[in-house]
Amino acid sequence: MRWERRRPAGSSFPSPVREGAGAGGTPALPLIPPPPLAGGGRGRGTTNASSLLDRLFNVRERGSSIRVEVLGGATTFVTMAYIIVVNPAILKFAGIPVEPSTVATILTAVFGTLLMGLLANRPIAVAPYMGENAFIAFGLAAMGVTWQQRLGTVFVSGLAFLVITVLGLRAWLANSISSSMKHSFGAGIGLFLAFIGLYETGIVTSFVAGMPAAALLDKHSGLLLAPDVPVKLGNIRDPQVLLAIFGFLLISALLYRRVRGAILIGMVITAIAGGLLGFGQAPQGVLAVPFVGEYSLAPLALKLDIAGVLKVSFLPVLLTLFLMSFLDTLGTLVGVGSAGGMLDERGNFPQIERPMLVDALACVFSGLVGTSTSGAYIESATGIREGARTGLAAVITALLFACSLFFLPLFGSLQQFRFAYGPALIAVGVLMIASLRKIDAEDFTELVPAFTTVVMMLFTYNIANGLTAGLVVYPIVKLAAGRGRELSAGNVVLALLCLVYYAFGLPH
Repeated sequence: MRWERRRPAGSSFPSPVREGAGAGGTPALPLIPPPPLAGGGRGRGTTNASSLLDRLFNVRERGSSIRVEVLGGATTFVTMAYIIVVNPAILKFAGIPVEPSTVATILTAVFGTLLMGLLANRPIAVAPYMGENAFIAFGLAAMGVTWQQRLGTVFVSGLAFLVITVLGLRAWLANSISSSMKHSFGAGIGLFLAFIGLYETGIVTSFVAGMPAAALLDKHSGLLLAPDVPVKLGNIRDPQVLLAIFGFLLISALLYRRVRGAILIGMVITAIAGGLLGFGQAPQGVLAVPFVGEYSLAPLALKLDIAGVLKVSFLPVLLTLFLMSFLDTLGTLVGVGSAGGMLDERGNFPQIERPMLVDALACVFSGLVGTSTSGAYIESATGIREGARTGLAAVITALLFACSLFFLPLFGSLQQFRFAYGPALIAVGVLMIASLRKIDAEDFTELVPAFTTVVMMLFTYNIANGLTAGLVVYPIVKLAAGRGRELSAGNVVLALLCLVYYAFGLPH
């Protein structure tokens, strides 16, 4: 079979593997097979089913294949499956029972991701957000808010997303952001993912790890002090840390050689190596029956308190959830769009209204079923980097989440394999950092807000903080430089919303 370099005519989507630098900085197109010969319907390697999927998701038109989409969807699932364990564990501190919360988490991921694949035709997974779940569990603790009211805030904020999405305001605000700022979202999220991976694997750890609690205790107030140094090098003699380093280097080598499924292959090999070395423990069981017994949704579904949150005192809570979710989704869409070459020449995400509509519907569903605010997941970048370009990958991810409902006992043990999925996050961070090249570093009025976005996102460990800070700084720097004419109405509206968040919301 003859192989050739090609880009599908009329498509704004690049070919489905990692970008390599070509001449003049242009991404080098990968080697992909030519299309099967026309005629016959069942040509070599082609079936009626694959033809139907091809037409439904425009797979070939976007330079992908059924196999690549399936691989990308599976990779995304493996990378973000930790949410099945982590989200219920965090929400437990809000008084939400773990077993029903686990089912609610999975159902939300299935609903949102399936909708993203079928309605928006994007390879982006949806699930309850990390950060928002911590805000729901811990940020509202001092306010005496019941868990039913917390679910009510999720539902009401989701309705607000839905209204402004249908009115076209979310897309208008998203498209008003400059190209440099959008690419800073991608770079910032890449570094954020890498930091998560480094911390999860123990390559980097807290400076206070291993210190006695008394060393950080203020003698006068009895409160904990901030450490002099936030993070430090982890124990690189720990076999699991060494496994993580091995996993990262293996994935990097496979990526360099453009091996299909490099990230997934690297994770699997590292996990097998860890299992053979005796790390992790056997699961308590394998199969489970969802929706009955301890996994019944009855204690959570439709238990939200809407009337209790429609008060003036709840406005800071609603504002915080609203802006965090809006900006998290915007940053994620632009970030993964940049990683997969899905942005147009102006840095806009084409037809962004559809994924934003999915995000809004998923938020409403989250409140109804009994979990925290959901939206597009940055881990989708792993599947996109494996070549996924269509909603078929999202459908595969959703189906795998649905299957996990019947294997819930397995996931407690999978959470222990951080040395396997952590390196994948670091590798994706390496790939996404290339977005920095597209920031206009020669224009200080573009560079300063972009820099602010990246560093605040990374060093406050919160995507929304970086986005809000950058969007506030952007018009200030433009006005200070005497270039206020370059600002759009959307820039001003976003900056004002972010200022309201800092003034009256609950930034954290």
